[in-house]
Amino acid sequence: MLSKALAPILACVLAVSAAPPVAKRTSCSNGRTASGSRCCVWYDVLDDFQGAGGLFQGGQCGEEAHESLRLTFHDAIGISSTLGGGGADGSIMAHSDIELAYGENIGVDEIVELQRPIALRHNVSFGDFIQFAGAVGVSNCLGGPRLQFLAGRSNSSEASPDGLVPGPGDSVDTILARMSDAGFSADEVVALLESHSVAAQDHLDTTIAGSPLDSTPSAFDAQFFVETLLNGTAYPGSGANPGEAQSPLPGEFRILSDSLIARDSRTSCQWQSFVTDQAKMVSQFENAMAKMALLGQDASTLIDCSEVIPLPKAAAANVAKLPAGKTMADIEASCAETPFPTLSAIASAWPYCAEMQFLICQPIPCYSQVP
Repeated sequence: MLSKALAPILACVLAVSAAPPVAKRTSCSNGRTASGSRCCVWYDVLDDFQGAGGLFQGGQCGEEAHESLRLTFHDAIGISSTLGGGGADGSIMAHSDIELAYGENIGVDEIVELQRPIALRHNVSFGDFIQFAGAVGVSNCLGGPRLQFLAGRSNSSEASPDGLVPGPGDSVDTILARMSDAGFSADEVVALLESHSVAAQDHLDTTIAGSPLDSTPSAFDAQFFVETLLNGTAYPGSGANPGEAQSPLPGEFRILSDSLIARDSRTSCQWQSFVTDQAKMVSQFENAMAKMALLGQDASTLIDCSEVIPLPKAAAANVAKLPAGKTMADIEASCAETPFPTLSAIASAWPYCAEMQFLICQPIPCYSQVP
């Protein structure tokens, strides 16, 4: 009888003793902890980014965040199966005297020089730093992704060859071929272009530097995918420029290659699918960016420090809307497989200049996600 009574207790004791031990976390600065000691330094870098006087000015999704995300691509895409290059290795910062002279890297010099002293101060590799800055920057955007961040890249690199960064005036054939050479499918190219939902141009038309690519440049949302499919009606600045297409909205800039990819049969259905599914946008962007961040790298030598990346605020909406004053008749639907979804229109607009400190403060509408 006694042995029968003890049996459940013994079983419980054995179950507890067989449970795996809880992993001990490493103490980092300011009372924070990390899964490994090599991740602690990234909390200190994060403080330099997110502080009131930091790179991202208190955690904003502003120009520095946009440019940091852009830099992740310009560094990582510098790899080719035939021409060489080291991928996401920080070469654009380490060899800035060479790579920043390439035509498609115009304008990247500013964010490189803002980031470099922070990387040197914390003694981290340029390759790691560029990917971390992009991940933190986009996490500041409403509805943004929480990107994977793997650390441990070598600080040894060689300059990437010229001609590996797709340009705004390139054809869809040229862009898809270049991205395929780097290992990306057409669907993944569209996913990577989600970065343009939080982007602006400075150098394609310098008379309207800072003009956004959609009406919600501080939100990682589907407005970009709707507005790129609206019928273009005018050039917002000095007129037609290389790499520019007509825009549907005052003050909004449209990149020619974006317009072409949105309407190409190989990419248009993926493009359209994001219009009503912001959650899909985020998931596919996270996957494509994780792949891009490992170009030229051996993942087995890196440590996962993704826990340091801040949690983004939730998106305001999962479905995009038509800008105020636009109707479904303004949409140039291009996916032959699926009808374009019926969207409601935003009811109002408000002045745009104050938010973006726009250089040309003519009436430029910024559209709310709330009707």
